[in-house]
Amino acid sequence: MTSSRDCYVYIVLPDETAFITAGRFQASMADGLATGRFVYGRSYRERRDAVELDPAELLLTDELFETSRMNGFFGVIRDAMPDHWGRLVLERQRAEPPNEFDYLLHGADDRAGALGFGVEPEPPQPRSTFASPRQLGDLQRQAEALLAGDGGGQASMEHMLLLGTSMGGARPKVVVEDAGALWLAKLSRPDDRWNQPRVEAGMLALARACGINAATGHIRTVGDRDALLVRRFDRERAEAGHRRARMASALTLLRCDDGVTERGKWAYPLLADEVRRISAAPREDLRELFMRMCFNAAVSNLDDHPRNHAMIAWQRGWRLSPAYDLVPMPSVAQERRHLAMACGKLGRWANRDNLLSAAGRFLLHHEEAATIFDRILNTVRARWRSVLQDAGTSPADRDVVASAFVYPGLTLTPSG
Repeated sequence: MTSSRDCYVYIVLPDETAFITAGRFQASMADGLATGRFVYGRSYRERRDAVELDPAELLLTDELFETSRMNGFFGVIRDAMPDHWGRLVLERQRAEPPNEFDYLLHGADDRAGALGFGVEPEPPQPRSTFASPRQLGDLQRQAEALLAGDGGGQASMEHMLLLGTSMGGARPKVVVEDAGALWLAKLSRPDDRWNQPRVEAGMLALARACGINAATGHIRTVGDRDALLVRRFDRERAEAGHRRARMASALTLLRCDDGVTERGKWAYPLLADEVRRISAAPREDLRELFMRMCFNAAVSNLDDHPRNHAMIAWQRGWRLSPAYDLVPMPSVAQERRHLAMACGKLGRWANRDNLLSAAGRFLLHHEEAATIFDRILNTVRARWRSVLQDAGTSPADRDVVASAFVYPGLTLTPSG
């Protein structure tokens, strides 16, 4: 049995705000094998300002690219597809279960990065209106209804679909515009164990206190619910709309998938190799990546999977994006906690000696890497509680997450 669907791929070029057509993507299935094909349009390739879609797979050439990995979806195209929350909204909106191509075509215009997709040769106009923070109360109620299995009607689900479905994990979220900037509003969930928005706001502040380039955010309270507004680092206001940065996740750079069988490729040293090859400033970005690995270990951010790392390009050169999705995970484990990605010769163990064993892959001498790790550890140990207090967390919430910070096994000397 053979099936095939295709679409045009649009892009917003550097310093522009409108889409142009870059190429064509086709996904087909034949005898159980999924294959994806992409080709740049000749008129696009001939533009002096044309840029590659990503630095890993779809380089700017006239060749026909093919892949059978990831169900035939190239990494950077997958990066622009809806996340878990966006898929839930689409599934509740449609009578028939959507397939992967449906997710691609019907994802909202707020998708991460600079790409768009459609069935027409001419791209649509980018979205020009967004929700305001004043609407967060209504949006929070709609999100809770959707999580409970009651979308509140077709009009309500279309509203949620329009207002934000394509960035950042399973947490309910919408894109809002405030003071001329676009923000990703991460909403509360009824089943949150603690005040997730305020804790995450504190984590972003703690990362910055450690010298890490973290996304900026602030809390908006509506009724008895808080929302964390994180400024989008892939958008910038311009006179005619919003400029868009291209974006490629670490999954794309590592050429791997979310599946369990692919997780052998989830590794900070391997990601460092790709950053070294791609970055316009490799030494700066590798030092930054090493700092984030140390920070994640120090705060037990054990969900540091490759979707939570990315590179962006405002012009032709690619740089490491600001850090995002920093969440502590309390645990009773005292000797061993594992990051989502391998970080040294002892695998995924969040341990000082293990992290330092990979220093050379980040273009760092062992002594320099040790100084970085110890500075981050000491900052986290000394300041996590006061930073979370400044973020407005309650004493009870700080007690719940306390075991995440600087757990004993972090500085344990490996035996043997």
